[in-house]
Amino acid sequence: MITTGIFSEDAKREAAREGAPPIELVDENELVRMLEKEEIGVHPKTVYEIDHSFFKPYFND
Repeated sequence: MITTGIFSEDAKREAAREGAPPIELVDENELVRMLEKEEIGVHPKTVYEIDHSFFKPYFND
């Protein structure tokens, strides 16, 4: 089962109930992880952060 939201506690209990047919619950976070892993509908992007400690010696206080 897939949702773009979250599953209720009742749904989680039912999916894990012993004797019930196997059900995999995929919530919004897991769906995004799956799409990212397979690169479906997304493009990888490199993001750089400034290391302020590296530049600190170059600034006058």
